[in-house]
Amino acid sequence: MNVEQFCSASRVVIVAGKGGVGKTTVTAALATTAARAGASVLIVEVEGKSGLAAALGTAPLTYEEQQVEDRLRVRTVAPDEALLEYLEDRGLRRISKRMVRTGVLDVVATAVPGMKDILVLGKVKQLEQADVADLIIIDAPAAGHAITFLLSARGLLDAVRLGPVRSQAEDVIEMISDPTRCRVLLVTLPEETPVNELVETAYALEDRVGVKLGPIVVNQLLGGLSVDGHTASEDAATAGVPVVTAEARALDAAAVFRAQRRTLELEQADRLASRLPLPQLALPFLFGEIGPDGTSVLADALAAGIAALPEPT
Repeated sequence: MNVEQFCSASRVVIVAGKGGVGKTTVTAALATTAARAGASVLIVEVEGKSGLAAALGTAPLTYEEQQVEDRLRVRTVAPDEALLEYLEDRGLRRISKRMVRTGVLDVVATAVPGMKDILVLGKVKQLEQADVADLIIIDAPAAGHAITFLLSARGLLDAVRLGPVRSQAEDVIEMISDPTRCRVLLVTLPEETPVNELVETAYALEDRVGVKLGPIVVNQLLGGLSVDGHTASEDAATAGVPVVTAEARALDAAAVFRAQRRTLELEQADRLASRLPLPQLALPFLFGEIGPDGTSVLADALAAGIAALPEPT
């Protein structure tokens, strides 16, 4: 599959995963990949504590769009700001300002369970319908909250019978249930607990939310080492480089650990494939903090993985 096909399969891609698996860096890498393929991309961060600014090399994110490069923009969407904009768009600017001053705005946003989530998803739906970008990528909440985040619209259908809130919920359900408009990209690490949680999340999203799942991103793969069975002392002798015994032993131990880790990674990737029959996209482990250079490396790896995916049937 070529990158253009992959990035045009849905208008909205929600990137989700257990906390700590790197979903934010995957979001940045996917956005970079899509922009390089010629798509206009808007990243939307919804939790207000993202590392996207560091990954993209930008100023801290705000509700206002920020240009990262020619085809890539980024912004946040918070429920209180979304509600404020909703009221102002309907000619209620004076009332909305008074609500902010008195604190009523937060009360309104939290009055109904799921209301904050539906405000955020409603704004995403508005952006999608306004055709603001070829691809909108959502840096979603961590896996557990991602399920309730996406279930919020169905919960509101049971709680609200009439009015604009119900209409908003119906529109959001229509968007997330249509695979040409929305799909979820789940991210995991090649470790037992993250794999278990991802499988549970995947089935919950399909069964309870009804959203289409894309390929699984297996992040932070160490990869193999070409040591050819030689010890550090043997390699040092071949290279004519002096090495003390303690250092050689430490290097040998590190090589053994790396090989064992690689075996475990492959076992977990295979176990994931057996429990969840979806294509996998592998991304390498990068040492240190992920900045723009690291994001570029991950974007290259993501593009190569997408190119290796089978053509859609």
